[in-house]
Amino acid sequence: MTSRKTALVTGAAKRLGQHIALSLAENGWDIALHYHQSQTDAEQTAATLRDLGVRCELFNADLNQPQAGLTLMQAVHERMGPIQALINNAARFEYDHAADFSAACLHEHLGANLIAPLELINALGTQKPQNEPVVAINLLDQKLWSYNPDFFSYTLCKAALKAATTMMAQALAPHVRVVGIAPGLTLPSHLQSAEDFERTHKISPLGYGSRAEDICRTVLYILQTPSLTGSCIVVDAGQHLLGLQQDFSLL
Repeated sequence: MTSRKTALVTGAAKRLGQHIALSLAENGWDIALHYHQSQTDAEQTAATLRDLGVRCELFNADLNQPQAGLTLMQAVHERMGPIQALINNAARFEYDHAADFSAACLHEHLGANLIAPLELINALGTQKPQNEPVVAINLLDQKLWSYNPDFFSYTLCKAALKAATTMMAQALAPHVRVVGIAPGLTLPSHLQSAEDFERTHKISPLGYGSRAEDICRTVLYILQTPSLTGSCIVVDAGQHLLGLQQDFSLL
């Protein structure tokens, strides 16, 4: 009998994290579902996952709090045991511009976007070694391959997380693999109407943007490819090739 595998997905109550959790559950993974404020969405998502025949436990945490990542991983271990995959999906995405840099805004983004993900990855290295490496997947952004000054604090944190993907892959091998996924515009942002999203989603060399199912397939590919570590995969239909001077959500 094959032992079950568990994945911790942060920010999994809705949007892309929810899609990833559902995809993993459809492929037999038990889910540690992290959420912050979206309790109703989290409970509904958990019910859907359980209907698929997998175990799902809910974990509430504000990742902006000190040592939130360490506390979250400890809670997951206590209730579900060691995990085999970590999906760092939760993110703070508030607008600021490089010309109006604010230390306060940067600090507001650091916890969920950088510090907590690093704490979670580091905690994987303290787990008892398993038969195969544990996998940490960092959700990044195609902006890191085509910089613009919009969403400055968010982008700085994601750039640091991209660098950490390489360095932590080096430091935690052979017991932990660390890989990044950089989506393009995949779902409407809080600044976009449905019409705005429909228009900007098509701005790419391929004439369409990345879809949630594309990101989910990439997650599964990484989990199923044991030789992959320290890499970042851009899944954006080529949007980063355009070199736009504004964020897509503002076009």
